[in-house]
Amino acid sequence: MAGTSINGVGSGYDIDSIVTALVNAQKAPKQNQISNQKTATNTTLSGIGSLKSALATFQTALGKLNDTDSSAFAGLAVKSSNTDTLTAKLGTGATAGTYNIDVKNLATSSKVATQYVDKSASFGAGSLTITQGSSTYKVDVKAGASLSDIRDSINSQLKDSGFTANIITDTNGPRLVLGSSVTGAGSDISIATSGDSSLSVLAIDGANTKASATAGGYIDKPAMNASYTIDGLEMSSSVNKISSAISGVEFSLVAEGKTSLSVDTNTDGLKTSVQSFVDAYNALMTSVNSLTKVTNTTDASGNPTTTAAALASDSMTRNLLNTLRSQLVGSSTDGGSIKLLSQLGITTKNDGTLAVDSDKLDKALDKNFASVQGFFTGSGGLLSRMSGSLDMYTQSNGLLDQRQSSLNQTLSDLADQSTKLDTRMSKLNDTLMAKYTAMDTLVAQLKATRSNVLTTLNALNKTSSSDS
Repeated sequence: MAGTSINGVGSGYDIDSIVTALVNAQKAPKQNQISNQKTATNTTLSGIGSLKSALATFQTALGKLNDTDSSAFAGLAVKSSNTDTLTAKLGTGATAGTYNIDVKNLATSSKVATQYVDKSASFGAGSLTITQGSSTYKVDVKAGASLSDIRDSINSQLKDSGFTANIITDTNGPRLVLGSSVTGAGSDISIATSGDSSLSVLAIDGANTKASATAGGYIDKPAMNASYTIDGLEMSSSVNKISSAISGVEFSLVAEGKTSLSVDTNTDGLKTSVQSFVDAYNALMTSVNSLTKVTNTTDASGNPTTTAAALASDSMTRNLLNTLRSQLVGSSTDGGSIKLLSQLGITTKNDGTLAVDSDKLDKALDKNFASVQGFFTGSGGLLSRMSGSLDMYTQSNGLLDQRQSSLNQTLSDLADQSTKLDTRMSKLNDTLMAKYTAMDTLVAQLKATRSNVLTTLNALNKTSSSDS
């Protein structure tokens, strides 16, 4: 019957089972070796992936703490009592102090409009010369251009110079309106026209004329400087973001009003940042410990057993840990009076994580607040040194990437070995099956010959008996 194999008829043996047992016995040692290697490789690969993720998280945390814009480790902190009027952040070179600031008016930019233009106006060829302060820009106008065409030309050609153009329309008709991101007195926008006389309706005197139905000019007021006082001193600025008025403090004028600006010791902020560093480091150490731990237990029979994590005996991971630990005890280039983490009440526990003595940290920050930033941040600070020491592992095509590539290649090789083993065993199966089938056929033939001989002998015996 098609698809059905009947063997062992001649010998009486189950040839399929015999061949299968022989093939499996031949295959098992190598298959077990491949399977064990595959399991071990996948376990290590998973561990490397987890380590890579933990390191990336740690470096990201260090980067945020080391960001110059965050001022996470600044020894001083700046605070505005009225952030609706003024916001501020620390720069470099700040000193403690309090300042009363009264914002009279903000720095404004120029916003101008043309006189009303006929809705269906079509302009002749010419050009617009747009002037702002000492800067001059020329926009060509093609014959037959509409007001929308001119607006689009201004926006496309002058967007990088801070200009924006739009069209505002009411019952009297449309107007071309220009604005600028440049603020301060003298930044008024004016437009002079040349070429076809139809362009004259687009002329604007943004410094001296207020826009009306028949004249182009400024919309509300000419551009002006910010006016404010610091402790009663009259101050002026062409911009609302000011970095030179108070040493080491950058502040932004938001609205008219009064506020108090204070620069004081940043003890709470420093403590939070130190704790954030410790938490990030401990999270990394906890992950690494889980990947390298060896657990001794007892099985149900009372026999001791040992279970090793994915990277328990991994030399690269040990080297990585040694690299991090060496940075913990290293010196920062601008740490001032702070030389070691222990001076801040930070010590290493037996499992490699860090512990913080809150009382010692408070005392150290009160005494050495000016040195904390230099110890942790900057190109030679602890954060940069620790993160930099990991780059060789985490960077593109770094040690971790290379290790992953090597492990994946090992898995590929094992898969190839498994395929070749299956091919060899298939051939062995065919060879053994052919041999045992041939043997079975021979046995069947011998049995048939025996049966024929016996039949003949029996017949002869009967004949002899009859003759007698």
